[in-house]
Amino acid sequence: MFSFRHIYIFSYNLFQFCGHTWILSNTIARFFTFGQDALADTFYSVGFVMSLCQLLSILELFHIADGIEKARLLPRFVQVTEKNILLIMVIMLEEIQSRPVVCVLLFLWNILDLLKYPHELMCVMDTPSITMLWTRYTLWIPLYILSVITEGITIYHALPYLETASYSSQLNSTVCTNSHLPFVLMAYLPLLALGASVTVWQLLKERQYQLEKWNKKMKRK
Repeated sequence: MFSFRHIYIFSYNLFQFCGHTWILSNTIARFFTFGQDALADTFYSVGFVMSLCQLLSILELFHIADGIEKARLLPRFVQVTEKNILLIMVIMLEEIQSRPVVCVLLFLWNILDLLKYPHELMCVMDTPSITMLWTRYTLWIPLYILSVITEGITIYHALPYLETASYSSQLNSTVCTNSHLPFVLMAYLPLLALGASVTVWQLLKERQYQLEKWNKKMKRK
């Protein structure tokens, strides 16, 4: 008999899988329909669902801490944090929402999540697949590195708009709450690189563990 925890984690992974499938399908369909013009308003068409999925991904930290999901907490914390920081920045700056780099970033994030959640669903149903497991823990790493590079490029594109907004705020108010934001993001870039390096190292260890665990399971059979 299924427990509440089992039903909950299945429902969560199913929701994330459906959400990211819709986002990716919508993005691809719009690109084939409108061509490069679709890049300009990709965020407007999928931004709400993307933001909802990424906000809910914070729950995964509690899943790991509670033992519902078997994974390393540190790399997941870095991944969830960097995605939500980037989304907040993109939501704040309408000027960069139409940038092609934002469309590429959303595309990479969805590919990563569509590698993760089907595997998690199969694990919940006790029907794991070596193909899904290998794909999840092997292809995920280079795609993650590529997504982090894209995140850095997105921040780089956002800096001029933040500096302009900060300068305007200084002219219009004696107290400026945004004047330090460009410097904060510039300081965040090396932290992003450091966090990604630690995450990749942890993911490589997790990949080795998962593949060895699968091999031992197959030998016992």
